[in-house]
Amino acid sequence: MADTFTLYKLIILYMLDKVRFPLSNAQLSEFILEKEYTDYFTVQSALSDLTETGFLKMNTVRNTSLYDITEEGRKTLSYFQNRISSDIREEIDSFLSEHSFELRNETSTPADYYRTPEGDYAVRCRVLERDSVLIDLTVTVPVKEQAEAVCSHWRNKSQSLYAFIMKELL
Repeated sequence: MADTFTLYKLIILYMLDKVRFPLSNAQLSEFILEKEYTDYFTVQSALSDLTETGFLKMNTVRNTSLYDITEEGRKTLSYFQNRISSDIREEIDSFLSEHSFELRNETSTPADYYRTPEGDYAVRCRVLERDSVLIDLTVTVPVKEQAEAVCSHWRNKSQSLYAFIMKELL
C-alpha cells in the first residue's frame, strides 16, 4: 500500500510540474479517478499529505482549492520520477496536452469577492502566470449579485480586458 500511495503522490507532483499554473483539487482528482488509479478519498489523502510535507502549496479561491508544486516538491519528484511508469507519464502528458487550455483558463484567472467594512462588495480579479501576477484588479460593487456576476464573467473576459488595459496604458 505504501508503494501505491507514493505513486499517487508522484503522479500529482508530476502533473503539477508539467503545467505553468496551479491545478484545482477537481482537476487533479478528475484525471486520477478517470483513469481509475484509485478512489477519491485516497486522492484527497495524497493531496493533504503533500501539502503538509511542503511539497505542494494550496490556495483557496471561492471554495476551490488550487495546488502548485513547491521547489521541495520538484526536488523530490526529480529523485523519484522514475517510479512513475512511462505509460502513466504518457497518459498524464496526453491529458494535459488535450486539456491544457481549459485547465489553464480555470485556474489562472481567479476571481473572488468579500464584503467591505462600508457594506459594499470588493471583487478581486487576477490573471496568474506561474508565480507571477499579470494583473490584479479590485472593483467595488454595491450588491452581492453583482459581485457574483463579475466573478463568473472574469474568466471569459479577462484576456480582452487585460489587452484593453495594456493598450490604453502603453
